[in-house]
This record gives sequence, C-alpha cells and structure tokens, in this order.
Amino acid sequence: MAWIYLLIASVFEVVFALATNATNGFTELGPSLLTAAAAAGGIFFLSQALRTLDVGVGYTVWTGIGSVGTVVFGTVIFHESMNIWKALAFVLIIGGVLGLKLADTFTKDQATAG
Repeated sequence: MAWIYLLIASVFEVVFALATNATNGFTELGPSLLTAAAAAGGIFFLSQALRTLDVGVGYTVWTGIGSVGTVVFGTVIFHESMNIWKALAFVLIIGGVLGLKLADTFTKDQATAG
C-alpha cells in the first residue's frame, strides 16, 4: 500500500509544480488554490508512504517521479523545450527510481527470509 500512496503523492507533486507555474507569481487565485491543495495532498500521501518505506527511498522516488512527470507535462502543456540530453537525464532518473523500488523489495524479502 505504501507504493500506491507514493504514486498518489507523486501525482500531487506534478500537479503542484504545474499549478505553481500557472499562478503568475501567486496572482491568479485558481492556480494558487490548486497549488496549495496539491502541496498538502502530496505531503499527506508522502507521509502515509513513509510509515512503511525508508525516507531516503520514499522521498527520492517521490521527487524523481514528480520531476519526470513535471518535465513531460511541462513540455506538453507549456511547450517547454526538450532535447536529447534532457531526455537522457530523465531516463537515468527513471532508472534510479526503478532501482530504488527493486532494492526496497529485495531488502524486505531478505528480512522476511532471515
């Protein structure tokens, strides 16, 4: 369940970042309220995930998914630039997130076996 909470928290993180960009320096009420709600939702679900996951793994995965999601949607919604170097960097981030998930699973399997 912790990984589901972490995925939900990551969605809130992406919404938070994109809404912050749309606030125009917090002069737009709707995006500003969405930013605050998304920040609260992200932190709440992250805290639920961290009840089980190590903070280093949970926080890193949360920010990694949030970063990649923000870049993908920022490119689509705000027409931000994308190049091969950015794409490569994001592939590396995704690899790191998957590696942390596998390492966490392996560590828990080792604990229950021993």
